[in-house]
Amino acid sequence: MGIFSDILLTVDFDRTLTAPDSTIPQRNFEAIRYFMENGGAFTVNTGRSVPMYSRLLNEVEVNAPLLLYNGSAAYDRETGELSLLRPIDMDMKETVLELLELFPDLTVEVQGVKAHYNFIPDKKWDDFCAYNKCPCATARPEDDLGPFLKFTLYGEFHDSTVPSLFVATPAEKARIDEAEGILLERYGDKVEVFRSATRLLDVHAKGVSKGGAARALQQRMGRAILICVGDAENDIPMLEAADFAYAPADGLVADRFENVCNCGEGAVADVIYKKIPEILKKRA
Repeated sequence: MGIFSDILLTVDFDRTLTAPDSTIPQRNFEAIRYFMENGGAFTVNTGRSVPMYSRLLNEVEVNAPLLLYNGSAAYDRETGELSLLRPIDMDMKETVLELLELFPDLTVEVQGVKAHYNFIPDKKWDDFCAYNKCPCATARPEDDLGPFLKFTLYGEFHDSTVPSLFVATPAEKARIDEAEGILLERYGDKVEVFRSATRLLDVHAKGVSKGGAARALQQRMGRAILICVGDAENDIPMLEAADFAYAPADGLVADRFENVCNCGEGAVADVIYKKIPEILKKRA
């Protein structure tokens, strides 16, 4: 038992736990360690897949299952097992073939459990995966790629960094807006579409959200309070589902939720050091 033993804290990764340059402020590391040492349950709640997050498994300490694929699965890093699985209820081969026809100018990617897969050779995509240390391969639509948890559409790669996906010309943004509309019109009864970055669309099974996954994990762990921190549109369901929700002051959804400092200044640490003590004081 400890002063934070009633709390599950789930936080987005990119531009919430990290600074805009993808580094993690030291202040966040220190605060998370303090939070867990005093009984708090902490995990990352991200759109990233197992392969995309794998290089970070030993960098970011957690003491609860990771919530990945925008809530499509929970991952136990000790056992390597997935739970709370929510696969997309569509045939993967047929879907990929349709996507390639609908979006010949965008990169179509299926994010599996062991790797990310595209279907047309693309050096810029290869470079992006390599830079982010994400296992990848070019596959055929008919290949067995594991559970169909998530597919992604990328705009043109400016460079190999995640932050570059948040930068777009008006024309690039308009194209992703258009693609989002097409996806919702064609598959809206089967999927959820999340705008994880300005030039990136993540697609998951209907009903999937970071918020649903966070609540399911909270119930499984028996924690009384769910606190969430996020910065982008795909974080909105998580923030709305939380008992207490916060956004970095420089987040894309900062105008909709109570703010803490900018992500590069240690937004997660602000929640742990400033906001959570206020919550506990009011509950005492």
